[in-house]
Amino acid sequence: MKRRILLVDDEVAVLLTMKAVLEISGFDVDTAASAREGKSRLKTRTYDMVITDMRMESEEAGRDVIVAARTAPYHPAVALLTAFPVADDDWQNMGADKMLVKPMQTRALIQQIEKLLDTHAAKLKKLESGGVAAGLAAGFAAGIAAGGVAKVTPAKTAPVKATGAKRATVVKKAASAK
Repeated sequence: MKRRILLVDDEVAVLLTMKAVLEISGFDVDTAASAREGKSRLKTRTYDMVITDMRMESEEAGRDVIVAARTAPYHPAVALLTAFPVADDDWQNMGADKMLVKPMQTRALIQQIEKLLDTHAAKLKKLESGGVAAGLAAGFAAGIAAGGVAKVTPAKTAPVKATGAKRATVVKKAASAK
């Protein structure tokens, strides 16, 4: 059975390219072009993994998708896809399991997704055998209600290297974010 991934990004070129790459690699992929659409899909289907961009309708739209994924009863793995790296504490506090920085080589992307799916499945199996999995979503939801989910702040890292048209998009976005 193919593993199902929900890919959420407002850039159509990213959605189509990543969908093609993931499907060629043997995944069943659904796409959503906004956080709102992604949250809706999370309620209607079951996913093994959710990969979401951070900046879509708003600077924090990806955070909303991560929260929705973390409160889903089937506990998917969650990866934050971004051209603007954030501090490790920020994406981890949001509930993401992994940060994927675009652009990325296809082989590296697939390897990271496979590794995350494997480690996430092992973690879920361990938690289920200990009777803990049922309380994961409830505990995360309680943390959200108590204000325990962090907002994103830009990392103090070197800029992402990009070339050609992608570099122009990254530079343009970075300039508009200031």
